[in-house]
Amino acid sequence: MPLPLTVSSFSKIQIFLPFCLLQAVSSLTSVSVAGVDLPIADSMKVLGVTLNHRLTLDNYVSAVAGSCNYHARAIRHVRHLLTVDLAQTLACSLILSRIDYCNAVIHSAPSGTIQKLQLVQNNAARVVLQAPRRSHANSLSL
Repeated sequence: MPLPLTVSSFSKIQIFLPFCLLQAVSSLTSVSVAGVDLPIADSMKVLGVTLNHRLTLDNYVSAVAGSCNYHARAIRHVRHLLTVDLAQTLACSLILSRIDYCNAVIHSAPSGTIQKLQLVQNNAARVVLQAPRRSHANSLSL
């Protein structure tokens, strides 16, 4: 017995095509699957990674950078109360784990996208080591 297709208000479809073919289907607003019309989404979240139809990952990286910077500011507020080891543990668990999640997908991203995450990682190091915000990342060491 075939499984029935369950459709909810959250059901959408994402089309991944080369740019030249994407132009040809840009007027499509929905696709019919098993007699059910599914709207075409501009972006889709899969396992926490936001993918758009061009697979640029810009939205995902921007969201991760924003989240990591939020946690870095929170750690900076209480950093004077923490030991270096505890600050390092907090930074690893709250910031670096978010950067590392799905890094295999980010591997092929453009250098500008990866640079955003590098800046977040440098900021985390400054917070842990209580370095000034404008200090160069190469001069940071334990």
